[in-house]
Amino acid sequence: MTEMLNVGVAELKVSDNSDILASFGLGSCVAVAIYDPKKKIGGLAHVMLPESRGKDHPKVPGKFADTAIPNLVDRLARIGARPKCLKCKIVGGAQMFEIPGSRNKYAGLTCGPASHIGARNVDAVKMALEKLKIPIVGEETGGNHGRTVKFDSCTGDVEVSSIHFGKHTL
Repeated sequence: MTEMLNVGVAELKVSDNSDILASFGLGSCVAVAIYDPKKKIGGLAHVMLPESRGKDHPKVPGKFADTAIPNLVDRLARIGARPKCLKCKIVGGAQMFEIPGSRNKYAGLTCGPASHIGARNVDAVKMALEKLKIPIVGEETGGNHGRTVKFDSCTGDVEVSSIHFGKHTL
C-alpha cells in the first residue's frame, strides 16, 4: 500500500517500496530525490543549508548539502540500492525575499556570501552529487516562488507543484 511520508526541513527518508516522499513549502531549501531505477529504491533529503563547515551533525544529517547527500546514499545502499546506478532530481533553491543591499545597482547581480542562500544551496547540492558521481536527470531550481515536491520512490517521478505554475512531473 502506498503511504505518503513527510520529509521535513533538514530531514531525509528512504523507501524500498511504493512510498511517496513529500516535502512541502520549499523556498530556498532544496529537495534532493535520489533513486535506483532498477531496484525501485529511493530517498529524499530536504536540504536547508549548503555546508556544515566540517562540524559533525549526527542529529540533523539532512540539514546541510555536504552531509545530507552522502548520508542519503549510505542509507539507500543499506536497503539495497546500487550507488553506481543512482540517479537524482533536484527542486527548490528559490530566492524568496529580496535582501536589502544584496543587488549591484548596475549589473543586478547578487553580492555577498549570505545574499542568496537558495543559489548557494543548489550549487552545494550539485557539488556533493558530482563528488559522488550521481547524475542529475531532472531539475527545477531558482526563481522566486515556493514549491511542493512529491517523490515516488518506486518510479523516480517527482511531482512539482506551486501556486503560480501548477503541477508537473520531472
